[in-house]
Amino acid sequence: MPSSRLVYALADAAVAEGLQAIRHELHIADGFDPMVLASAADAATRRFESETDRIDATEIPFVTIDPAGSTDLDQAYHAERTPTGYRVHYAIADVAAFVSLDSPVAAEALARGVTLYAPDRRAPLYPPAIGEDAASLLPGRARPALMWTIAVATDGELGEARVERALITSREQLSYDEAQARIDAATAAEPLMLLREIGLARLAQEVVRGAVSLALPEQQLDRVDGGYKLRFRATQPVEQWNAQISLLTGIAAAGIMVRGQVGLLRTLPEPTDDTVATLRRAARALRIDWPASMTYAERIRSLDPTDPRQGALMHQAARLFRGAGYVAFDGKVPPQATHSAIASVYAHVTAPLRRIGDRYANEVVVALCAGRPVPGDVRTALPALPGALGRGQQRQGALDRAAIDFAETLEMRDRVGETLEAVVVNLDERRAVIEIPDPAIVSEIDPRGVALGERVRVRLVAIDRNGRLLRFEHVDRGEPPVTV
Repeated sequence: MPSSRLVYALADAAVAEGLQAIRHELHIADGFDPMVLASAADAATRRFESETDRIDATEIPFVTIDPAGSTDLDQAYHAERTPTGYRVHYAIADVAAFVSLDSPVAAEALARGVTLYAPDRRAPLYPPAIGEDAASLLPGRARPALMWTIAVATDGELGEARVERALITSREQLSYDEAQARIDAATAAEPLMLLREIGLARLAQEVVRGAVSLALPEQQLDRVDGGYKLRFRATQPVEQWNAQISLLTGIAAAGIMVRGQVGLLRTLPEPTDDTVATLRRAARALRIDWPASMTYAERIRSLDPTDPRQGALMHQAARLFRGAGYVAFDGKVPPQATHSAIASVYAHVTAPLRRIGDRYANEVVVALCAGRPVPGDVRTALPALPGALGRGQQRQGALDRAAIDFAETLEMRDRVGETLEAVVVNLDERRAVIEIPDPAIVSEIDPRGVALGERVRVRLVAIDRNGRLLRFEHVDRGEPPVTV
């Protein structure tokens, strides 16, 4: 339910100054040191056609599917039918082809951890000469890549998987909108049409595994029609199908690492009995049926985010995902090796231009698939990666929240005193978190007199411009809420 109002004009100097101030507060680098830029420019001139260990896969008609306007293209997709199901080819940008681990570029990337995204621009992991040009899987250009070949059964079950260094050429760069339109109109080439089949089959496998997926609309600040707009954006089906290919690859990579007893996993502990019991109490308070025979995964997977009460329970369940992290290992698989929401071992390997760990994880898997020892400098680097990735993700979370808070105050700057409709999506003794659908606002009110999942009327009473916070009060207080 997007807002119909633009938050501000693109030329508004206050916007640029506000977002720049946020980056300064969070110590987000503005550009790269000249030495790093020079090192990247030199590395970008390398040529790979003559490498003897890189297979020529330029005949495979890969395509990329990304948000419109993307230039840091990590993955290219292709699939074909087989007698038993499908064969997926997934090409991943080969950062190691350009960036040696002893280079200034690698040291800077380790310090950054991840690419940081703000509404107006990015703070990239790698300089543009690498991340947006030489290593990016841009269409019509031969590129070094790590090419996965993965067998998928008709029912979506993962079969044999391997990765090897290759030279590939993407045929076309598609946005999500373009890919979705072609699939819906049945005008897409067969590989793209198969993305839907494979994606749906893999989603069915999530049910078999007992995986949990939260399809909550995401609050975003997007560029629209010469300005910016706050909105709650739900993903398109093609984004989910495309994500399933990435998940498929990450599961395959993690399995190879576990068998080889070295690597970098993305993990999430199982929810505790007490946590699930708390969630069941929340369901009762929201009058949502949860039979004793229905598992946590089954109940959460079947919720409808467009229903206020069910959406509120999904927000409660989202707390269980906050324990996700990374674990590096060498010689012994860690006791907690699985990702409970995916219901499998899992690794991040498909976004090396945007996450530092993917480059190292890829090097581990390439070596293991080739029957070679994992390079010593890669093994030495593994222990530092969870910390680098965690710090980068924390900064992205802080950047997201600060930018949204800033935009909310701009959207509401002339609306103090106005009463709006909202839904209580989270509740504890200290606060009630509310979502206002139009404009897309997430804020807090006093928890007294409201109930989880309740539709409420709230009044904007003040704007703390320095703190970038909106202050709302509940109109027409009722009885105290049900305790969860």
